[in-house]
Amino acid sequence: MAAIPGMKIKTLLFLLVIMLLTAFPLSAENLPRVVILATGGTIAGSAASPSETKEYKPGVLDVMALIRSVPGIDMAARLSGEQIIDIGSNQMTDGIMVKLARRVNALLAQNDVDGVVITHGTDTMEETAYFLNLCVKSVKPVVLVGSMRPATAMSADGPLNLFNAVSLAGSTSARGKGVLVAMNDRIHAARDVTKTNTTNADTFKTPDFGCLGYVLDGRVSFYRTVTRRHTVGSEFSLDGIMRLPRVDIVYGHAEGEKELTKAAVKAGAEGIVHAGMGDGSMFGLTRDALREARKKGVVIVRSSRTGSGMVTAVAEDREDDFATADTLNPQKARILLLFALTRTKDTDEIRRIFGEY
Repeated sequence: MAAIPGMKIKTLLFLLVIMLLTAFPLSAENLPRVVILATGGTIAGSAASPSETKEYKPGVLDVMALIRSVPGIDMAARLSGEQIIDIGSNQMTDGIMVKLARRVNALLAQNDVDGVVITHGTDTMEETAYFLNLCVKSVKPVVLVGSMRPATAMSADGPLNLFNAVSLAGSTSARGKGVLVAMNDRIHAARDVTKTNTTNADTFKTPDFGCLGYVLDGRVSFYRTVTRRHTVGSEFSLDGIMRLPRVDIVYGHAEGEKELTKAAVKAGAEGIVHAGMGDGSMFGLTRDALREARKKGVVIVRSSRTGSGMVTAVAEDREDDFATADTLNPQKARILLLFALTRTKDTDEIRRIFGEY
């Protein structure tokens, strides 16, 4: 049999592809349905010039403008958008997080929603993500995304981050993995991710454990999963919650004092997280003040300002009736303590909770 010339083979293959596409056309009906909830932040920010990345106004673009700014995003999912609030995330409050969580739960309960993306400023993104991780009641993907450069910057990172976040939220492989953060091509778990650099686009990292996977050109790849309780496996819920307890963070340092702890107690704190030195250690006067606070019923959790590692329990913690934060940084420990205090002030129960979440 005579060999078929290379050009003819290419022509036959091309015709075969055309026939397959004709027989099985791509349809928007086959795409996942993703809702984008916008909260403002740098990803929606605007500066006076394309070279300006620091002096800008966050939250200028609304959710529909964000969607329109990403070429081809309509090929990743069927999209709809809602503007929840319009702030820089340094203005985030517990009340806004409650509002956001309730809207996420309502959307994910709908059969016509496959996933949710939340555009968010980067300053407190990790806190909102972990908050949602503890009270969202669905296995459907919830993905937080932002940017380090405003939308007007000459190399804005927001559009690609948003495209990747939508691809992740629409992926069946993201189901059941808890709330996720998609930044700079990486997938991070809400519990473990943190912002590590003030200005760099590659600021979001997962110290000690590493990212869960990658989103590259809209393709999702997971390499590990989460083991701590979250979302549908969480014992926490916002049902019936009228207000969250006040939890403050006291920062540990040389030449510590009592006054900040006393002020927190006077202001009504029901819990205090101490961002300690090293393995959560405390200056003597600060420990004395925290002991006094515990005797007044304030729950105390020792965390660390170091940025990674586990804060280990010691005999003195039993004597003082303190709990430890495990590997949670102070801001994440605050979020977990918020929820824990809606159920208990018993330190043994608090310790169990920090060991499971």
